[in-house]
Amino acid sequence: MTEWHIEGEAAMKGFGAALIAACEAVGRGGVIALEGDLGSGKTTLVRGALASRGIREGVRSPTYTLVETYPLKPLSVAHFDLYRLADPEELEYLGFRDYLNPQTLCFIEWPQRAAGYLKRPGLTLRLSLTDGGRARQIRAEAGDDWGRDCLKSLEDFEEG
Repeated sequence: MTEWHIEGEAAMKGFGAALIAACEAVGRGGVIALEGDLGSGKTTLVRGALASRGIREGVRSPTYTLVETYPLKPLSVAHFDLYRLADPEELEYLGFRDYLNPQTLCFIEWPQRAAGYLKRPGLTLRLSLTDGGRARQIRAEAGDDWGRDCLKSLEDFEEG
């Protein structure tokens, strides 16, 4: 397991930028599960990833729409927020499986709500508050070769 200590919003966005760069370096898309309580920085991480690719406006958590897509190159991004998912079967109506392809990087907040539809993610990031809420701890675990390759590309990430 790999861990990072992230202090502040800018550093979380910087981590998101490094993460998307690491995924692009691997050369294909995959699934990143983002676990953590409300306010732990999941959406901020995704905002940082997208901002580093030129999307700085209109990035919000897709709490009500469940998914927002961003047609980027070399990898499109699908940002899921499953917090309000009533039943995992609803993912079928969203075309969930269509997003699981080598050209798409999927960030999935609240992945546990997709039980039965989401196989083991390539990369799981567990975000938690530390230092009285002033910082975040990120624990990363690879679920497959793609995830291991992404983590290897992130080895040199340092805050700031």
